[in-house]
Amino acid sequence: MNIQTTSRIQLIDITASLNKEIAEAGIGTGMAMAYSPHTTTAIIINENEPGLKEDILKLLNLIVPQGRYAHDRIDNNARSHLQAVVLGNNVCMPIENGGLALGTWQSVFFVELDGPRNRKLAVRIVGTGQ
Repeated sequence: MNIQTTSRIQLIDITASLNKEIAEAGIGTGMAMAYSPHTTTAIIINENEPGLKEDILKLLNLIVPQGRYAHDRIDNNARSHLQAVVLGNNVCMPIENGGLALGTWQSVFFVELDGPRNRKLAVRIVGTGQ
């Protein structure tokens, strides 16, 4: 899956795209794994509510504040790498009834931490048909 990001830091809801891939694969029950091969991105599950999304970004700034980091001598994005470490680069989700079996308010987000960039997301879907 290709994702074009538009900001330095942003959360992009990819739930619908993942459900589309599940439908196209014809999987009714199984597991879906989304993995980002980029060291300055993350994948998370949470509620798609504007205030909460803003709070998540604030939290990242509190956990990894602006500062001087050793890696910055190479390409000035150490903070993005450190934020990605905190969040993680993959999620694994159950599939039921032909779609992601998420909680009522859950969505899957691709998190850009060093954009804007063109990113790739690896998605693997295993299971049985409808």
